Amino acid sequence: MKLYALLDEESLKRHGWSLERFVRRASGLGAEILQYRNKSGDIEFTARRLEELVSSFPGRVIVNDYADLAVICGGVHLGQEDLACYGDTPREAVEKIRQAVGKGGWIGLSTHNETEINEANGLEIDYIGLGACRGTETKSDANVLGIERVSALAALSTHPVAAIGGVRLDDEIPNAAYRVVGSGLYED
Repeated sequence: MKLYALLDEESLKRHGWSLERFVRRASGLGAEILQYRNKSGDIEFTARRLEELVSSFPGRVIVNDYADLAVICGGVHLGQEDLACYGDTPREAVEKIRQAVGKGGWIGLSTHNETEINEANGLEIDYIGLGACRGTETKSDANVLGIERVSALAALSTHPVAAIGGVRLDDEIPNAAYRVVGSGLYED
């Protein structure tokens, strides 16, 4: 199972880490993907951060929420609620997002249940995020499914699955291609 690092701007500040330190840690652990999430910053700050990450991280950089910034990096990850901002139907939204992301860019979509996975199976996306495996410090409202349930649901996806939410570095989650680790990366 491959490592997908989640860099949350608020967590970075809370732990007192620099962007460079986080990138070194994620790279040293073999992360292939790094998602940048900034829920409180403006778009210009986020764009600058993405440029820094693309120049320093050896793998694919994904931005959370900002499809218009995906051309700076390697793609975008969106939540279910974000799709409505781009189209009247999920298919229409993904088509519009695909144009913004560009030919080689990835689109990831968070899913939480069988219905959302089945809908995602019919969309032109590159992977799904599935969870939460455990509670997290960044999403207090996350619906915790547990690792066994995430594994069972992951088997239903036609897209590669990134297990999300409270995932630890040593977790093995059957049927998932990636384990998305955020806070666990701050533990040296």
